Amino acid sequence: MTPRSTRRTFLKTGAAAGAAAVAGCAGEIPDDKVTFTEADSDSRALDAPREPTVDRVAADPTAIPDPIDRSEPATIEAELTTREVTAEIEDGATFEFMTFDERIPGPMIRARVGDTVDLTVTNAEGNRMPHNVDLHAVRGPGGGAEATTVAPGETERVRFKVTYPGAFIYHCAVANMDYHISSGMFGIVLVEPEGGLPEVDHEFYLGQHEVYTDGETGQEGHHTFDMGAMAREEPTYVLINGERYAITPDKYAGMAAETGETARVYYCVGGPNLASSFHPIGSVWDEVYPQGGLGGRPQRNIQTTPVQPGSTAIATMHYPVPGPIKLVDHALSRVARKGALAVIDVEGEANPEIFDPNPE
Repeated sequence: MTPRSTRRTFLKTGAAAGAAAVAGCAGEIPDDKVTFTEADSDSRALDAPREPTVDRVAADPTAIPDPIDRSEPATIEAELTTREVTAEIEDGATFEFMTFDERIPGPMIRARVGDTVDLTVTNAEGNRMPHNVDLHAVRGPGGGAEATTVAPGETERVRFKVTYPGAFIYHCAVANMDYHISSGMFGIVLVEPEGGLPEVDHEFYLGQHEVYTDGETGQEGHHTFDMGAMAREEPTYVLINGERYAITPDKYAGMAAETGETARVYYCVGGPNLASSFHPIGSVWDEVYPQGGLGGRPQRNIQTTPVQPGSTAIATMHYPVPGPIKLVDHALSRVARKGALAVIDVEGEANPEIFDPNPE
């Protein structure tokens, strides 16, 4: 177990030391979980898949706290438990993920401007690495990263007041933070404005990140993390909710609506390196709050909105006709070849005045 004083001293050493940490402190990483080879992965044979320790890491996109209907500030109690787990990144291929509460993205924390968040962070027994949380909704050193740094078996608690509205990323920020984020450690703190958000019929919560492994996309076996591939920014997978095509009818589904309904999507990009060109195939976004900012007017009738790594978007749409709405990163090779796809299944009566597939 790493002494707390050593970890906190490291985190206080400033930007230069932080840059060195991101570049790679190998001592923080178990040797059996990471490779550093620069070789072409086409020639690599993978070990057999490992036995998963969880059934899935893909978060349910509807697992969102209820909208806030109170008019006064309150104290919100929140808990995050960091867990290192083995799961399938796609059928027949396993990977060692790092997560908040065994899900990607991590649980949404929902508050309103003026609330105080009382956050407890626990690093689960059996983990091998220290973890923490940098919350972009926090005004404070490191976004709370120093105060929440925990070794396996430790718990820390921090309180902070949310003073500005929007959807803000949180992520692990220990040494090799890019490795931890790529492996799944990110999520959203949603801070509603004092007057709340407009009512919609559905809310969905999704997160995109890229994963760098010693194998090829679609290659069966156990994939280990490849630091060299990450340094070259050549991901094996680009994922929505942690698994290849996780939130689709062929996998876990989870997102459904009826014609005439509306939905709001909270989309975060953990990265650590690639931006997303977030697009709904079969529709446009009625409103987009770029970078998750709720301090101004939304953009309207937007086909594709950029979401930078370490940022978010809040986007709404309505459904005049039935059919699947495919949510993608419009860097389309990431969809066709690396897994970045989620689907909203829209059912209801046809509306040929809007769309007629058989005009004859």
